[in-house]
Amino acid sequence: MSHAEEKLDSYTAKAEALGSKSTPQDKITGFKHIVDAVETAMLTTRSDNGQLHSRAMNPSKRTTETQLNLVFVANNVSHKFDEIQNDSHVNVSFYDPASSNWASRKLSMTGKRSRSTGPLRESGISAPDPGASTSIRSRTSAWFGDLKDGVHKGDEGDPRVSLIEVIPDEIRYWYVTRGKVGRAVEIGVGAVTGKTASPGELRTITKQEIQLAQGLN
Repeated sequence: MSHAEEKLDSYTAKAEALGSKSTPQDKITGFKHIVDAVETAMLTTRSDNGQLHSRAMNPSKRTTETQLNLVFVANNVSHKFDEIQNDSHVNVSFYDPASSNWASRKLSMTGKRSRSTGPLRESGISAPDPGASTSIRSRTSAWFGDLKDGVHKGDEGDPRVSLIEVIPDEIRYWYVTRGKVGRAVEIGVGAVTGKTASPGELRTITKQEIQLAQGLN
């Protein structure tokens, strides 16, 4: 942001300045806090005619504390896979109405189709215990459906069941540092004094910081 832009958009400039003081670990912890609180993400892809399509999806559980990639379970015959093949750049966003925290990712994305139980287990679809297959199937078949043909059963062996791995280039998010009362007071004071309110921080996890965190996995 240039000096002129900072002057005209002092709210963003102030939030970015506060966010820049956060350590890489603080930024990763804050982002995970938002993802865990919200659970459901909006995944946006682009069709071959340039239209943007968004849909709500739940990312699978993280396998490590420093994991920043998102993994989604999806049906590989759905339109989202065609759109990923057309343009692998997507956006994933989260918003927590309880706190007003939000996160958005500048991303590249790869869709992985796998019938191997290993990757699916890591993503929370499957489990190492064969006796758990009934509960696994009941969780996934609600979304995929059991076609009663002995193959498309909505379980980890279903050829439709695939993984979408979202690999971030950059993560940008707003992290509230004041409660509702504190935010209201600060905004009120700003309205009277003309000073820019600063109820939160605008944080960016850079590509270099993402690569460092992923290297720890």
